[in-house]
Amino acid sequence: MARYRGPVEKIERRLDADLGLKGERRLAGKSALEKRPYAPGQHGQRRAKISEYGLQLREKQKAKFLYGVSEKQFRKYFKEAARREGNTGANLITLIEQRLDNVVFRMGFATTRANARQFTTHGHVLVDGKKVNIPSYIVKPGQKVEIKEKSKTNPQIVRSLELTNQTGIVEWVDVDKDKVFGIFTRIPTREEVVIPVEERLIVELYSK
Repeated sequence: MARYRGPVEKIERRLDADLGLKGERRLAGKSALEKRPYAPGQHGQRRAKISEYGLQLREKQKAKFLYGVSEKQFRKYFKEAARREGNTGANLITLIEQRLDNVVFRMGFATTRANARQFTTHGHVLVDGKKVNIPSYIVKPGQKVEIKEKSKTNPQIVRSLELTNQTGIVEWVDVDKDKVFGIFTRIPTREEVVIPVEERLIVELYSK
């Protein structure tokens, strides 16, 4: 499945969830979801009753769009999560949280995961001093993630770091804003990852 490249705010309205797809626009209270909290289209304000399958599918769609992963990638993460010990749903979320593009976003170097993915593919990101341009690269605890020297003055990156004064930075990364690098200190617990997704329904969907 090709990556979705259409209007992302329509996705948030259709799924009735703030997925953080618009970054600074959302922080400024200008997101379409706040202005029009109903589905897009002529009959968007008529919220139809959703079936059990529909609820399960919606949660999967939320997770996929929030993290910016394809169906093929998502299935791969689910299989790995199910293989590991512990709760499959929690494993799924914490595993995807280790993606390099997500870590770059969590460290405050990008306002959205889409921006973080772009920075990564364009070669602006180093892991332990080496360029890694694969957004799906799994970052391990203790690894250093930084923006390469020539890119540290990029206006988008500078602005993103400024916004962390408003949004804060998650507890499982240790960031030096001045030197624009961070350490992925540990894998977060599911309870620490605040996202509008009920992974229990995703597990039920894939278990059928």
